[in-house]
Amino acid sequence: MTLEQLREKAALCPQLPGVYRMFDRNDVVIYVGKAKNLKNRVSQYFHNIDAQWIKTQRLVAQIDRFETIVTKTELEALVLENTLIKRYAPRYNILLKDDKGYPFVRYDPKEDYPRFSLVNNADPDARCYGPYGGRTVAHDVIDILTDTFKLPNCSRKFPREIGRTRPCLRKELGRCIGVCTGDVTPEAYHALLDEASLLLNGRCDDLLKSLGERMEEASENLDFERAAYLRDRLRAVERLAGRQKVVAAHVPDADIICLYNAVSRACVVVLHYVDGTLLDKDQVILPACESDEDCGETLSQFVAQYYKDRPILPREVLLSHETPDADLLSEYLTERAGRRVYVLFPQRGEKRVLLDMAMDNAREEARIAAMKEERAGYALTLLQKALGLPIPPERLEAYDISHTEGRDAVGGMVVFMSGKPRRSAYRKFKIEDGVGGDDYASMRQVLTRRLMRAQDGDKKFLPLPEVFLIDGGMEHAKLAREVLDAYGVRVPAVGMVKDERHRTRALISPDGLEIGIRTQPALYALIGTIDEEVHRYALSYHRTLRDKKLRASALDAVPGVGEKRKATLLKKFGSLKAIRTATLAELEAVIPKNAAAAVYQTFRKNADKPEMNENRE
Repeated sequence: MTLEQLREKAALCPQLPGVYRMFDRNDVVIYVGKAKNLKNRVSQYFHNIDAQWIKTQRLVAQIDRFETIVTKTELEALVLENTLIKRYAPRYNILLKDDKGYPFVRYDPKEDYPRFSLVNNADPDARCYGPYGGRTVAHDVIDILTDTFKLPNCSRKFPREIGRTRPCLRKELGRCIGVCTGDVTPEAYHALLDEASLLLNGRCDDLLKSLGERMEEASENLDFERAAYLRDRLRAVERLAGRQKVVAAHVPDADIICLYNAVSRACVVVLHYVDGTLLDKDQVILPACESDEDCGETLSQFVAQYYKDRPILPREVLLSHETPDADLLSEYLTERAGRRVYVLFPQRGEKRVLLDMAMDNAREEARIAAMKEERAGYALTLLQKALGLPIPPERLEAYDISHTEGRDAVGGMVVFMSGKPRRSAYRKFKIEDGVGGDDYASMRQVLTRRLMRAQDGDKKFLPLPEVFLIDGGMEHAKLAREVLDAYGVRVPAVGMVKDERHRTRALISPDGLEIGIRTQPALYALIGTIDEEVHRYALSYHRTLRDKKLRASALDAVPGVGEKRKATLLKKFGSLKAIRTATLAELEAVIPKNAAAAVYQTFRKNADKPEMNENRE
């Protein structure tokens, strides 16, 4: 449509709430928006274009047509807008990644010796804490609790394996209370978890007070060993509390959301307060906003998307910029939470101080992101010069082969975009039998299959990279060049040469020309990171196949144990090692007695055979 035709169509839009979708000439949705009045909002795009923001001008220049969907209320329009943004991922909307989830830290008080674990959803039959902003944060919380309270982190099953083997190195170093020795009762263990729960609830002061009182009591009773033990634990909790706790007495349960806008990017930081204590932080890097009004619109979209899938919502959401639809956001969050949620813009007082702290965090995250971008961009410029490319490469692909003496051979392909890993584009290849022992033949097969899929139009293997990085020397690079030439792909292929410490020291072309990278730290770090990542990815897939085959072969040798019973055993015990060390009574509790006896006798008979032991790298 021409601009005049778009104006005429916009004038015909209903004066009702709803959602509009903008399409480009390829019929791709490039923007989704909501409106209180569709006619007024959509018409704004096609009038006084020169006075609009640059981003809006670029959007309008690409609009070929638009469609509207009428809703009964503004709230319905907000919900529908979120749904469509998630479905279409339009280029001109801000997009939040929601694949990380919002996990909980869980433990089951009904167990004698429960462990902290990470779960995606709250379990009503156990104790759960969270949700946390991502799996990495939740894992860090578990690690901190494990270290602070000297909890076991081994794979042993308690109380079943108490006293079966000697204590581990962590116990010898004083970093574990040693449940495996039998000296820790379930009651004492649960007392530790109760203390850990106080930390998870943000009640550090209560825990510190309790530990101090018990330490003084032990000292008065001349139990100096216990007093010293409590003193060490109190100091560990103090260190943890000092690192993560920021108290805000007037903000008992709130999220502080601040947007910092820089020249080339914006950063949104979310500080989560529970019971007045700062427990978690999220940050997201976004494209730069063009004005304060644009900041408010961006923050509005962020809030709507951010809380769409969170299982628990705060009572207050404090924002750094006023948004055009604060009341609507409050209504939307209230409906999701099942209770009143307030959206506020504090201008003074303690809440304003917290927003200033969030702004400091956002400014720092934006600075770090800029430095990383500059470093990656510089490294890619160095790679461009080293390989004689016309422009810095955007997409890099690296390949590696992994196997054990030719068995379970696999290939790994990792993708880096603008110097950063694009894990959704990683691909793995299972090498056909008879080729696994030959690294060159394996690499030829992987590259051939990759290019064949691209030639067939498989979107999972498109686009092609600007550079192929092959783990290996000149012969590997020459082989890659032959495969690429066979498919008419004129893209550089270079090998990644390692030193005696197995670290990448240079790139090498198919004709044997070495390109040193050690004197260029930025490029050296980038290539080293890529090489380590492709090695890790291929090795991880190889181990998965190998261990799966090992488990299968060991249990397949047991008469009376088929696929169903095999799956039942592995689900109950968790590993082949646990099945091997289980008692006859424990096995009989899972599968019939005759099958349990066969499993028990088979593993006892073959206990000393190497093929029945856990495979080691």
